[in-house]
Amino acid sequence: MFDIFSLVKTKDLLGLKELTADDINEILELSAEMKQLLLSGHKKSSRMAGKNVAHAFYEPSTRTAVSFDEAAKILGAVSCGMSVANSAAANKGENLMDTAKVLSAMKFDVIVIRHQSAGAPHFIAKHVKSSIVNAGDGRNEHPTQALLDMLTIKEKFGTLKGLKVAIVGDVKNSRVARSNIYGLSKMGAEIRIACPDTLLFSGSEDMEKNYSVKFFTNAEDAVRDADVVMALRLQLERMSGGLIPSIAEYHALYGVDERLMSFAKKGALVMHPGPVNRGIELATSVMDSERSLIDEQVTSGVAVRMAVLTLLTGCKEVRS
Repeated sequence: MFDIFSLVKTKDLLGLKELTADDINEILELSAEMKQLLLSGHKKSSRMAGKNVAHAFYEPSTRTAVSFDEAAKILGAVSCGMSVANSAAANKGENLMDTAKVLSAMKFDVIVIRHQSAGAPHFIAKHVKSSIVNAGDGRNEHPTQALLDMLTIKEKFGTLKGLKVAIVGDVKNSRVARSNIYGLSKMGAEIRIACPDTLLFSGSEDMEKNYSVKFFTNAEDAVRDADVVMALRLQLERMSGGLIPSIAEYHALYGVDERLMSFAKKGALVMHPGPVNRGIELATSVMDSERSLIDEQVTSGVAVRMAVLTLLTGCKEVRS
């Protein structure tokens, strides 16, 4: 049982790029414990009694927002969800920093924030006393999504070290891909990325030098002998057009279907951060098969967020 966030030396969870393997392992160990609480049928704890959590989402969210809200409530905290983009404060001209300072002045112990601008959580974390949790910042990171992916994989294989994980799809717009590259690489996994050149983010060459990741334009090469195949959502809302010839051609080349899975290891598992565009990123036959871990990922997400909230609030008194 962990009582303090002893390894991560800051008050916030802003990304996996700045964490060590020990930091990640500590979170995953407590997440596994929290998952047992979820599965026990007695989904109630007083671990965070007397604490409160604000959820400030400047972008639409269903899974992540509900997951953080549920995690806080299960742990006995007061949970306050708010769609800041549609709030009176935002409509009246209040900026991000002022909103964050208001929430901090209200003595929220944790502010969970999703924002369309990369680096927004890092910026406000320097100016408020509340712990900040990054729930997705632009195209930068989505740390708790990668942590829940790692927890799900580790529970199935017993380890992350030595596994081959293929990530297929819209990497350019994916904060999930970046966080998984940082996290999985630090935990000893090998990551293969498959995407069209038009959907590859800048800086991939530097990332290939610094992390255990390889980039492919051919999905079959990336998936070959993989233990896990993770499809990414095609984020059409972030595209200006012309990045893919057509949806049909994209699915033919990068859609995870039975044909593409035949190149992976026998018994390879399938993941997706959700929401899924059926028939585009994932074939229905694959998504609904026994090899799919998508529902398991959702359960792991609540557990990971319970662990993160617990660790951050449990050590606030011993950190500056």
